Amino acid sequence: MKILIPLLTTVILLAGCNTHSIETQPEGKVVVNDQTYTMLSKDYQWEGDNDTKGSPTTTELADEFKNITVKKGEYVKLEIEQNPLHINVTKLNKNGTNEHVKMKDNTIKMPTVAGYYIYELKTTWKKGKETFVFDVNVE
Repeated sequence: MKILIPLLTTVILLAGCNTHSIETQPEGKVVVNDQTYTMLSKDYQWEGDNDTKGSPTTTELADEFKNITVKKGEYVKLEIEQNPLHINVTKLNKNGTNEHVKMKDNTIKMPTVAGYYIYELKTTWKKGKETFVFDVNVE
């Protein structure tokens, strides 16, 4: 018993002195009609993490994502973990053009023209950045 108390005290002190916080890579999700889809991630960089994670191009990454079918003009909710400071949403059109998409209350409006679209979300936090990708078929 005399050995157990100093041993427990040492373990508690060492655990309390550990300044390295464990942070996980944030995830991004798309919510459509109460269905949640996890976006694919690229270009992840985080302070204190020396491993910068690159990835395929946005188009290649979209090919790996299971397309979400949405209705024309439907609203889609975006959920990004760890409350990013800034989210820039870009829509890539099938003809190769792209345009900025306005987001309000973490919601974006789908196009009113049927077709295939890729969305790219560039997110930044105080400690890092990450890009999320998902694609939709608008019917």
